[in-house]
Amino acid sequence: MDFPDGFETLVGMDPAEDYIGPFYFQKTEQKIRYAFMAEKQHCNAMGYVHGGVLMTFADYALCMEATTGYSEESCVTVSFNSEFISAGQIGNLHTCEVEMIKKTGSMVFLRGDVRSDGEVVLSFSAVVKRMRKDF
Repeated sequence: MDFPDGFETLVGMDPAEDYIGPFYFQKTEQKIRYAFMAEKQHCNAMGYVHGGVLMTFADYALCMEATTGYSEESCVTVSFNSEFISAGQIGNLHTCEVEMIKKTGSMVFLRGDVRSDGEVVLSFSAVVKRMRKDF
């Protein structure tokens, strides 16, 4: 699938994300933007975006944020809390905004929202452990 100009993906870095996604990011001067287009394979039996897909997308975005796009380090998720607010819709652009609360020498604390066509569908907070880059 073609995605809007300026968005890219990291194919081959995380096999699970490659299989579930694809998920995209766009670096701007102010922040990194995250997005994916919901298709049939992202949906549950009810025809809505599966909650596990939304959580995986949120985890992708928060890890990208914590590591500034894996430019210098990697990370592992230590804790992830989420609340489902509404249902993600097939055919909608899903975006994620992540706020870094604090970054220490070994941990990063973050929170954010996943939106389906602008409407919040998932709120989350997480802690990730910073890891040296092994790739």
